[in-house]
Amino acid sequence: MWPDADNERENCDMSISEQLDKASAQLKRLSERASAAEANANALKAKNKAALEQQVDAAQAAAKQASDDLKASAKETQDEITQWWGQVQDNWKSHIAKVRKNADQAKANMKADRAEIRAEQAEANAAAAVDFAYAALEEADYQVLNAAMARIDAEEAKAAT
Repeated sequence: MWPDADNERENCDMSISEQLDKASAQLKRLSERASAAEANANALKAKNKAALEQQVDAAQAAAKQASDDLKASAKETQDEITQWWGQVQDNWKSHIAKVRKNADQAKANMKADRAEIRAEQAEANAAAAVDFAYAALEEADYQVLNAAMARIDAEEAKAAT
């Protein structure tokens, strides 16, 4: 975590190098997960329906766990930016819940003539989720750089006094 008002004293002993190492490790984890998602998307071509349903269930559970972890982290730190990201997460969870509910309802009521429309909607939702993740990664990159500059500014200000 980057220093905030509540835990600044605890983290201020971390050098910029240590802070950037931590951010780098977080970004590496994100990159590895993105690579796994890409591999999963490529492997879908060869999966049968039962295997795909099992993978969908596992992905849904993993997404919920990641969301819950982020929310718990936001509650722990309670800094303004983390709260904002928590609100974004809540909005996203609400959107996903609606999408999944609609998908479940559509699946239960699906007729052959509606299958194409449902598939197109699911593909559009998948594309939107990937675009959202990309935008979040861009923001994460900016925040890491901004935090590094803030740390350098703080160290320079401390040295000047």
